[in-house]
Amino acid sequence: MSNVIFNRVKEFLNRFPPFHFLDSTNLLTIAQVVEVRYFAAGESLFQKGDAAQEYFFVLREGSVHLIDHEYGKDIIVEVCDEGDVFGVLALLGKRPYILQALAKEDSLVYAIPVRTFDKILQENSRVSLYFAAGFASGQVVVRRDLSQVQKARSEFKEMSQDNGLMIFTGQSDMKFSEDVLCVQQGTSIREATIAMSEKGVGSVVITDSKQFPVGIITDKDIRNRVVAAGLGYDVLVESVMTTPVITRRKDAGFAPLYLTMIKNRLHHLIFTEDGSDQSPVTGILSDHDILLSQGNSPAVLINALMNTWEVSEMAQVRNRAERLLKYYLENEVGMEFIANIISEINDIIIQRAVQIAKKKYDEAHPEASKVKFCFLSLGSEGREEQLLRTDLDNAIVYEDVPADQAEAVQAYMLLIGNEVIDILLHCGFEPCPGDMMANNPKWCQPLSQWKQYFSDWILVPDQKALMHATIFFDYRPVYGHKALSDAMTDHIYQEIAGKSVFLNFLAKNALLNPAPLGFFKNFIVEKSGEHRDKFDIKLRAMMPLADLGRLLVLSHRVVGINNTFRRFEKIATLEPQYKELMLEAGKAYEILMRMRAIEGLKSGSSGRYIQPDALGKLQRQLLKNAFAPIDELQRIMSVRFQMEYFNR
Repeated sequence: MSNVIFNRVKEFLNRFPPFHFLDSTNLLTIAQVVEVRYFAAGESLFQKGDAAQEYFFVLREGSVHLIDHEYGKDIIVEVCDEGDVFGVLALLGKRPYILQALAKEDSLVYAIPVRTFDKILQENSRVSLYFAAGFASGQVVVRRDLSQVQKARSEFKEMSQDNGLMIFTGQSDMKFSEDVLCVQQGTSIREATIAMSEKGVGSVVITDSKQFPVGIITDKDIRNRVVAAGLGYDVLVESVMTTPVITRRKDAGFAPLYLTMIKNRLHHLIFTEDGSDQSPVTGILSDHDILLSQGNSPAVLINALMNTWEVSEMAQVRNRAERLLKYYLENEVGMEFIANIISEINDIIIQRAVQIAKKKYDEAHPEASKVKFCFLSLGSEGREEQLLRTDLDNAIVYEDVPADQAEAVQAYMLLIGNEVIDILLHCGFEPCPGDMMANNPKWCQPLSQWKQYFSDWILVPDQKALMHATIFFDYRPVYGHKALSDAMTDHIYQEIAGKSVFLNFLAKNALLNPAPLGFFKNFIVEKSGEHRDKFDIKLRAMMPLADLGRLLVLSHRVVGINNTFRRFEKIATLEPQYKELMLEAGKAYEILMRMRAIEGLKSGSSGRYIQPDALGKLQRQLLKNAFAPIDELQRIMSVRFQMEYFNR
């Protein structure tokens, strides 16, 4: 019986990062020591300020809120969902908990012993680097969202892989102090503290008579080991210092240096001439230096978003993200990595916007604020493909309530929707011209109404329904109760089952825009209007591929993959006879995304309309090559979904 339980734990953990980086043996080792804990609704797992437990946590079932206490109020910082890992900062830094963890409903939690996981953290660099992201950015929850990223081009010296929050930098960007405060053994704490104060630093390196490092003392050590312990200031530094010290050469490279700090739980890393503790000190690197070094790195931008409640600051961070996007594109970083990074930044802005809205309205609407809801991103943002701040598509789904509460609950949800949209507009996003946003009452509805919408679109697939399908079938939960989103997905597949006519209509819609080259292999351009002689990359190239990807995942009943190029990658495994074509289609979509983003940044527009004559020969050929899978896929889908008979 115990083996069955261990295997269930193992299978569950293997679905989520960072555990999916582990081999079967290590996973089983963890599964055998996991403690399964039950927490009733309203019960705390730990309080803010509590000393770190000997465990970190993975939510198995239920819902756990991470709560901060500010100005006498409880503020929900994060809502943990199935598979989320929390209590990690305490694991990495041995620090007290910075938030309270409260079970909002009956919950099962896996408690993983630090002593068991620590060995894995030391030996598995992928796991260490994964946690490093959260450590650098101040993240309090580790999620699955960005666990898979594409490898960047080889010209980048330092790129921490496997998680979209990872930092990358060149060695020349790393800032550290070369003017290190050192005192010799035999110095009193009083003298060392005075020297630290005069120099304005938070640490001092202790050296021997040869000027080789033997220990380090930080201001925190003085508080905890001297003042709190009641020691006199005449004690010698060697009785208080942390020893032995870990040392490295300063030219060792950013990723190895940072990984050393993560693995050894260091806030300071000492540099010496030869990298050993048997040579003189040449510098010191702190975790604060790392954050300062990163400028516009994803970790710093995300950290800034997670530590502000000011909309103006959020807008500034999103502007900085645009510059980061430009840098990535210019240096040909992998498109999946770019999409993950920008989507994560957009998601955090939305999450913070919802939190701001709830802070503003919850107190005045105590009953309605208890109703579970989920904020959904739709369209390109739902597919994690919105690199530029183009028009918003989003919605709110909330749980069904008694009829006498319906009006009040929707009024509250619309307040949340309006506030979020206002914040997103302030952050530079464009409103949806079709008003498909969460502040529109039509798209702010209870679960039963959403199910009815999808049933109507599937059962009566007229042109309007198909237009809605291209947007609303690409929804993605960003904030709130994911179970509501899952219920919508279950309903959609139940409705589609046995109703092949809907897929026929969807196929017909996906074939409306043929491959965008004319008879003489020239680009099909706009014939009139303000975009005359320009190529519509969205309508004529990206939409056909996005529509085909959606059609294929729906026909295969694939759940949980919204992104277009990941959809084609998945279909490549399900239809091995078309593997090369599907992979080619995915790559084509990445090329189109990149070209649109580059055009948008260059022209200050949505990037939708491109002047073919302005493209270089190589760019033109690259773009034409991206059209090839559109034509072939459309021919295959035309046969598969019997368009010859269906159009009669």
